[in-house]
Amino acid sequence: MQHQETVWITLADGCRLAARVWLPEAADKVPAVLEYLPYRRRDRHRGDDAILHPGLAAAGYAAVRVDMRGAGDSDGLLHDEYTPQEWADCTEVIAWIAAQPWCSGAVGMIGISWSGFNSLQVAALQPPALKAIVTACSTDDRYADDMHYMGGVLLNDNLQYGSTLFTWTPTPPDPLIVGERWRAMWLERLQAMALPPPARWMRHATRDAYWRSGSVCEAYPRIQVPVLAVGGWADGYTNAVPRLLANLSGPRKGLIGPWAHAFPHVATPGPRIDFIGYVVRWFDHWLKGIDNGIMAEPMLSAWLQEAEPPKARYETRRGRWIAEQQWPSPAISDSLWHLAPGRLAEQPAAAFALVLCSPATTGSASGEWCPYGWGPDMPTDQREDDAGSLCFDGEPLGEPLQLLGNPRLRLTLCSDTAMAMLAVRLCAVAADGSSQRVSYGLLNLAQRDGHHRQVPLLPGMDYQVEVQLKACAFEVPAGYRLRVAVSSAYWPLAAPLPWRATLTLRGGVLALPRRDATVASCQAPALGQPWSPPALPSTVLVPPQRGRLQLLRDLASGDTRMNVVRNLGALLIEETGLELGALGNETYSINADDPATARSEALRTASFSRGDWSVRLHTRNLLTASADGWRLESSLEAFEGEQSVFRRDWDEHFAFFPAQEGDA
Repeated sequence: MQHQETVWITLADGCRLAARVWLPEAADKVPAVLEYLPYRRRDRHRGDDAILHPGLAAAGYAAVRVDMRGAGDSDGLLHDEYTPQEWADCTEVIAWIAAQPWCSGAVGMIGISWSGFNSLQVAALQPPALKAIVTACSTDDRYADDMHYMGGVLLNDNLQYGSTLFTWTPTPPDPLIVGERWRAMWLERLQAMALPPPARWMRHATRDAYWRSGSVCEAYPRIQVPVLAVGGWADGYTNAVPRLLANLSGPRKGLIGPWAHAFPHVATPGPRIDFIGYVVRWFDHWLKGIDNGIMAEPMLSAWLQEAEPPKARYETRRGRWIAEQQWPSPAISDSLWHLAPGRLAEQPAAAFALVLCSPATTGSASGEWCPYGWGPDMPTDQREDDAGSLCFDGEPLGEPLQLLGNPRLRLTLCSDTAMAMLAVRLCAVAADGSSQRVSYGLLNLAQRDGHHRQVPLLPGMDYQVEVQLKACAFEVPAGYRLRVAVSSAYWPLAAPLPWRATLTLRGGVLALPRRDATVASCQAPALGQPWSPPALPSTVLVPPQRGRLQLLRDLASGDTRMNVVRNLGALLIEETGLELGALGNETYSINADDPATARSEALRTASFSRGDWSVRLHTRNLLTASADGWRLESSLEAFEGEQSVFRRDWDEHFAFFPAQEGDA
């Protein structure tokens, strides 16, 4: 294999993008596979690149890893995620790759998270040389299914991920690559940070034009290239794969395992698979024209999770592979259950009125919105959250029940406040009483008629609403009971409103996507044993650590605090001689009786050093709320050595009912 550490791609406007390239040993022209993202090929993402791209090169592909405009060693400025500039640049990069003497002219894209998003977005632009894509842990709908909002409810992941992007967007290029101009490039990036990313996203509380841009669900027919969509049931992005299979018209396949937010050959929970081998088969078919039978295999392969004792971290998840030849599948139909006081009934119940006012700490067993799988970030036993919810239990099942798809709950309710949130969980309850979350969904009741606008609730008026829960694949064993748990809080996964709403439930119907295994007769393909190239040579200085480490309660006051760590760690990268640090944490605090006390604080540090060169950045974001709306206080400070070279502070306010598109 040939490796080129830095290759410059000059765009039409003169901007130069930095790329790494891995080439097969053979001198023949080969197809190329591009990954295009802002996560710094020289350092921060170097470990991830090491376990993917050399494997593609070994299989006979040119693997090209490009830092976007304004990121890493590339020229220019990065102002936001998923912009028209980003996509236009990428189409130029694809054309550049296709024209290289080592390329056959056929290009594929692969990506996870950000690069999974833009693989779909660029595919919708139809660059001529792009022949197929692989998109993992991504979404087709930036408002409905990203870490900013869920059902119109503001997520605390908007703060935590926004803090990470806030820290890494203005990091400097490597002086060994760009020379003395590194400092000017760095200061320009710092000066360009006009608004912290969490604040930018909070300015768009509804599904407006900002979110529609880059949401490929707005124009599925524009994606004509073959799409392999990959996800994990533990990941935050579980809904996109079934939607893409149902709505794309071109060749497509879906693969959903038990994994968290990582490629399936290195992800936890396991079991892992030979993902590189599977991807190579995909690209061999579409970029090399090899008839290897992959398109005769089922459209969807999914890991059917089985019930087991819930815990914060799993090495592997119980279950087995199942498959559907087409999606939507004729093997799946709605199984309807009616809400009655305290129970799930097969027939509609008599009229009832159940009052709900959850403690503000309900949700502490939620786990992360987007688990990464290498720390305690999964949902734990749900009994404590169940205690703060209205629960509706079915009878013990006489036979196993397979679920595959999105559960839905229709409710009739009223509220005593103009804005309130609703959290709905579907749980499998064992004979010992332990409660395992199968799926969940949130709804901002002010967006009950659609996410394009917020309309205040009229206190005391009945409304009919529907909550769609996240897609799942789960087998509930015989002897277990189904439980629907409804709460008016879901902290700290959801940013809490500063009041406790009281809801009155008057009826509801649960629709479960029941899978009939006798109808679904096809077999899942063999997915192989996990393999990856060797890990990045490095010396660990501070071990990586991630997850919800502590839940602390003051029993006298009712104050509760969740401590979360986000350390990628610190290490010496032997290939580049660079010491890299990526440390962070969050603290979420609240009083069970008074959500107006809630504080969500995120701290981040990024540092780089080699010899006598040393720079670091510190960021802080603090989210609070009052009756007037949200408040976000932010700061960014950068140091060269021990000298502060830049500081900026922000104090941003966001109304709960801002002016919206179409308002006079």
